[in-house]
Order: sequence, then C-alpha cells, then structure tokens
Amino acid sequence: MTARLTPLDERLAHQIPEPFPAVVTHHEHWRESYFFVLHPCSGHDGDVVILTMATYPATARLDSYQMGRIGGSHVFALHERPYGDDPHETLVGPVRVEIEEPYRRLRLTVDQRRAEPSGLSVARPELDLVVEARTEPYAMRRGTMKAGHEIVWDQCQMIQSGRFSGWYGTRDDRREVDGWWGQRDHSWGIRDHVRCPMWLWIALQLPDAMIGAWHWELANGARIFTDGCVAPAGGGEPVPVVDLHHDLSWTGEDGRPVGYGEHGELVAGLAGRMELVLAGGERLGLEVEGTWAARYGPRGGGQHLCTVTLDDGRVGNGVVEITGAHHHRYFPVARAAGLPE
Repeated sequence: MTARLTPLDERLAHQIPEPFPAVVTHHEHWRESYFFVLHPCSGHDGDVVILTMATYPATARLDSYQMGRIGGSHVFALHERPYGDDPHETLVGPVRVEIEEPYRRLRLTVDQRRAEPSGLSVARPELDLVVEARTEPYAMRRGTMKAGHEIVWDQCQMIQSGRFSGWYGTRDDRREVDGWWGQRDHSWGIRDHVRCPMWLWIALQLPDAMIGAWHWELANGARIFTDGCVAPAGGGEPVPVVDLHHDLSWTGEDGRPVGYGEHGELVAGLAGRMELVLAGGERLGLEVEGTWAARYGPRGGGQHLCTVTLDDGRVGNGVVEITGAHHHRYFPVARAAGLPE
C-alpha cells in the first residue's frame, strides 16, 4: 500500500522512517489521547465535566467522549470521525481542542448543534472553555505490561493542572465557569483497557499544589507501575511520587462499604486512605471521600469526584479513578480472560 502523507509530514519532526500516521508498533489498541476534567474548587457533590479526544492509527479514526454530571444528572456523548485527509486535526464532529500556547493555554469547544442525533435519552454536554496552566507539566516514565508475549499496556503520559474559565452545560442549562480547577493529561502508546487488571489514577487539587499519580497492579495486588508528582501551583519543579499505598472502599448510598461484585450495581461512592512517598522521603497521608463522576460500565469502575484531607490539614478535591477487569480488592469477580499474571 502506498504511504499517505499528511500536513505534519512537512515538518522536521519524524521519529521513525514512516509517515506520521504510522506508529513504531502496529497494534489494534495503539492510541494517543487528550483528557480533561474540571470541577468546582471544593466539595465532591458538585458538577464534573470530562472531555477526551483520541486517535487510533490501526483503524484510522478519532473519537471524543464527553461525560460527567451536571445538576446531579449524568451526561454523556460520543463522536467519531475517520482520518480523511488530515488525521492530526483535533476536530471530531462538534468537538475541537486547540493548543493556543503549548503547556500554557488551550481552548476546548463542544457544540452539540453540529452533531448527529444520538438516540440516547441522557443529556449531551456542551462547552466553551479556556484552560490556563496552574502548574508545570510532568512527564511520567514509560510503563509496560504483558500477558505472555502479548502487549496489554505500553504507554507514556503527561499530566498538568489547569484553571478553567468559560461555560459548560446542556442545551437548556448553560453554566458559567470562572477559575475552576482541574487536570489534563496527554498519553500515547498501547492500552487494551478490557485486559488491564487494575489501575488507580488520581488528579487531586490543593490551593497550593496538584497531586497526580498513576498506579497499576495485577489481580493479586502485585505492583506493575507507580509514577506521578506533587507540582506547586504557580510554577516550580514537580516532585516525583516514588511510592503509593491505597486502602480504599466502594461505598453505597448510605456511605458504608459495599462489595463491587461483577458490575458495581450497589456502588455510589468511594472512601478511604492513601499514602504517597515523594522523592527525598517526604510522606503524604490523605483521606478521600467521593461520589461517582463517570461510570465505565463493562470496563469496570470509573471516576469519582472526591474531597481530600491531608494529614497536615490541607483540604482540596479532585478525581480518583479506579478501573480494571480483576483485582482482589476492587474487582473480585473477573470480567475478562487472558489477563496478565
């Protein structure tokens, strides 16, 4: 097949001897994605807005999820497009991500009036937001995991806290945003989500810092990967997270611990304790309590907006994500075969 050139191929930026749409390892689960989440600067019962955009070289397509909760109701939309003549244009149907200044300022827009009817009963979110950097970006090291000879996960990721301004809402309910905080990430590589046993992702915001980390385990609790940082608000060098311990429980409508079972039907929230160790030896203990921001359905778990209280008295909030197919604590009933061991 003749290689197809794109506008990015005009630039002096190639890393492999192929045009830009090609990746070094051809794999059906190779993806590169943006992720954004924003929420009020306190509490865990308010609105949460989540926007993703991803590209999939093996299938020559892009997609974008919009989800979260607005006014106590969960919202959701999914849009896709084929690569066409420009696979690198960050536009998917009514969704656009614009990098106005790298690592400093971005603009996110979603205009559902430009979208095809979904047929879903759930409301579809819209927004027009500017994201300005609150911390310096942090590049995580590469993480890998295999099941036998098969690659299940092999990715890098960047994380950064931001301040959001503009508006979001649904067709009949527009809400203003002025200085909400949140987090974004940019990841690339292979991730077969349905065969990942468990990962824990935290995107927590304090008045003076961001706490962000990614932690992976096998079903029996054996550690695969931990990386992340505490990044000072307003700039300054992020301090790496070198260890993470978690003692979290799913909670029901009454706030008491419940079992996840197979699909988490009884789960309404998340609560418990985490401890992080930073480069240099400093330890951060924190208590979290939160409620669903987005469920992942058959992929297991999802994201919770949580209030966080540190042992040193600082209080903040943010997202804690737990997802996966099998874990002795969080997903005791396996929902996939061929998992890493």
